[in-house]
Amino acid sequence: MYGRIVHDPPLTQRSATALARAIREGEVSSREVIEAHIEVCKHYQPRTGAIAVERFDAARGEADAADARIASVGEGELPPLLGVPCTIKESIAVKGMPNCAGLLARRDYRAQTTAPAVQRLIDAGAIPLGLTNLSELTLWCESENRVYGRSSTPYDSSRAAGGSSGGEGAAVGSGASAFGLGSDVAGSIRVPAFFCGVFGHKPSNGLVPHTGSYPVPHGESKRLFGIGPLARRGEDLMPVLRILSGSDGADPLVTGEPQLGDPASVSLQGLRVLISESAFVQPINRELLAARERAAGALAAAGARLERIRLPKMRLVTEAYLAALSDAGNASLAELLQEGGAEPVTVRSSLRRGGPHTVPLKMLALLEQANRLSPPRRVSKAIAWGRAFAREIAETIGDGVLLHPPLANVAPRHGRTYGRLYVLQPVAVFNLAAVPVTQVPLGLGSRGLPLGVQVAAAPGRDHVSIAVAMELERVFGGWVPPNA
Repeated sequence: MYGRIVHDPPLTQRSATALARAIREGEVSSREVIEAHIEVCKHYQPRTGAIAVERFDAARGEADAADARIASVGEGELPPLLGVPCTIKESIAVKGMPNCAGLLARRDYRAQTTAPAVQRLIDAGAIPLGLTNLSELTLWCESENRVYGRSSTPYDSSRAAGGSSGGEGAAVGSGASAFGLGSDVAGSIRVPAFFCGVFGHKPSNGLVPHTGSYPVPHGESKRLFGIGPLARRGEDLMPVLRILSGSDGADPLVTGEPQLGDPASVSLQGLRVLISESAFVQPINRELLAARERAAGALAAAGARLERIRLPKMRLVTEAYLAALSDAGNASLAELLQEGGAEPVTVRSSLRRGGPHTVPLKMLALLEQANRLSPPRRVSKAIAWGRAFAREIAETIGDGVLLHPPLANVAPRHGRTYGRLYVLQPVAVFNLAAVPVTQVPLGLGSRGLPLGVQVAAAPGRDHVSIAVAMELERVFGGWVPPNA
């Protein structure tokens, strides 16, 4: 009887940690890995529009340098991600490269320094293939702007890749990048991860410095914001998060050494798994609810204790979220546009077709003008309510996790979310709550589009949500590579 031949997965389907190991051990060169990912990137770019600015030639040179370093060092000490390809959201600074966040008036601007989060990945040996597309000024859940165009999910070019880190989701989801760096202020990591069928993690506050992000978060809005990884394999989330974490001496929210647990230490036996109910402003797609039920069943089979819990306050977060987002140290959207040399948005200009701004940004600018009519006392009360809500959610989750749908529906056709702030409620609720959340892929639905679930944990317990994500990947298979 002959044994079954087991073939290793293609290079563009392996995890970043598996690629790093293969490169170190001489199974494959970094140059081969980089070339394989560039080939996939070029193949899918017409479909996805994922890459805003490529640096393929520079990446090839860095791969050659990584191979030479391995040859000279042998089995000596090497960076953990040496020779592994990644991508970076364009709004996170990389020295000498564009950093306009899709704002037409800033298209000629070049970053003067590299953001600490990016530099840490480079120091760990990762090789950026390019910068990825995003929504204008990172302010909407579809990635489109007047500088780089529009991004689509790799599963259907007529549907959105999500936003604002939509290019990251599309790059990782197509297999063009082993992992990527995104930012999240209202689901901006998790929505693209969901629409593009990959993993995404919004970290606990105080882990990853925000320095080098544009627009710069200020005031209460800093509490909503997070920089974190997207990855095609769950095992990469914690190693990348460890590399990203720690004080940079500039971001006041990130101090001291990061306290990160180990997903391997998490036992699912007896773990309390909450299933949210009465928490949505829109009816949730039946396939998404069924996917969450399957996820809950898999965790129960592993020994977890399931508990259904009513969370009606989640339906009331919109005002508190918008109050926190607008409390940006006087850096309003109007002032941000003026600072960038952009045309202001007025009622008259918003009614004109075309122009330098996208429809979502025009709508948000008008909404900001309307919100200025709110009495300061009401805004202060809304911010206080949001902070109390955050404490309550953290206490409710405790030492367990909460399973929550990512959105009400799967990836929509382009333009279908414009003007509908309520679509972001299932993800923005966790920015207001200031808890870590992992977006987990759960296969494809009846229309061939990704399904998924959010796994939220209490602050500082990122390893728990990631451990649950890895178990769900083990059971359901995780990322499904799109058809070529």
